[in-house]
Amino acid sequence: MKSHDYPIRWNNKEREIKLTINKEHKEFHAVALDEGWQTPDGYPDGIKQKILAGFLDEGKKTGNRTRLLRFDAGVFTTSPFVHDYWEEVYLLSGDLTVGNDADGNGGQSFSPNTYACRPPGAHHGPFKSEGGCTLIEIHYYDEG
Repeated sequence: MKSHDYPIRWNNKEREIKLTINKEHKEFHAVALDEGWQTPDGYPDGIKQKILAGFLDEGKKTGNRTRLLRFDAGVFTTSPFVHDYWEEVYLLSGDLTVGNDADGNGGQSFSPNTYACRPPGAHHGPFKSEGGCTLIEIHYYDEG
């Protein structure tokens, strides 16, 4: 892990905070959306991720990652998810339904510019997308 000290101002006093982060420094760059997508382990075909930065080691319960997650039209998962890391999700484009049944029916539909923040252990899903969607997700372990 890399440890960085960052000066901050709090109540008009400068203090340093220590952040333990292991994520590469990346400046603005083009992201090729037509390549580099992979189906995550345990996900159905038609759901693909593209890692933008970081690495999450679920076995060692360390790290963090930022990824794009894309659902093809009509794809759905069949059971809720639960994991032991924090997850922040922002729906960039398309439609996402949360809480469908194992046949892909029902649930609550969401449109772009919606957000979720889930602590470790929160059950969520299943998910489906009628027309396809793209999400940005940030996953991280609380290593403090």
